[in-house]
This record gives sequence, C-alpha cells and structure tokens, in this order.
Amino acid sequence: MTMPKISNYGQYSSGNYGAHTLLIEVGPVDLYFSYQTMVAFRSPQTGLVMTTNYWGQTTGKHLNWISRTAPRLQSDEFEAKWRDVQTRYFESKEVSA
Repeated sequence: MTMPKISNYGQYSSGNYGAHTLLIEVGPVDLYFSYQTMVAFRSPQTGLVMTTNYWGQTTGKHLNWISRTAPRLQSDEFEAKWRDVQTRYFESKEVSA
C-alpha cells in the first residue's frame, strides 16, 4: 500500500482554513473530514458515502463541497458502511503459525 496523502478539498481561498477540510488518501480509500470529524469516504466498493449534517452550517458547506448530489446517510448506516471498509482495508490479517 502506498503512503497516505493529505490534501484539502473545497473552496477556501486562504490556507489558514485548509485544516478544516482535510482529504486523506490511504491506498484506494479517501477520507473526508470537516474539522476533526470524518463526514464522508470513498472506496472502490462503496463509491462516495456521506453522512447527514448533524453539526451546523459550516459542516453543511463542507459536505456540499464534497458533493451536492450524493445521498447522505444517517449516522448508524454511515458508520456500518465505514466498518465494512475498515475491515476490508485496514484491519490486520494475522497469519497463523
């Protein structure tokens, strides 16, 4: 797997706000954060998965920057889909001796 890559998404004109819209790419999985909260992810199996906005206007703006058309899931469904991706890509596969 390649090393993770960190960048920003969105339309902030100043780098001062870039830390509020982080995109972390880990292999084939993209993780989108609004401040310190993961609000969306993308994998080859799921495509783009987004959560409903539970936080406020700024996070709503960040979600719209990610996509205005992707469906937004309730937190329990969002978290379940994330657990599936996490299991597939990030949990260690121990080899028995």
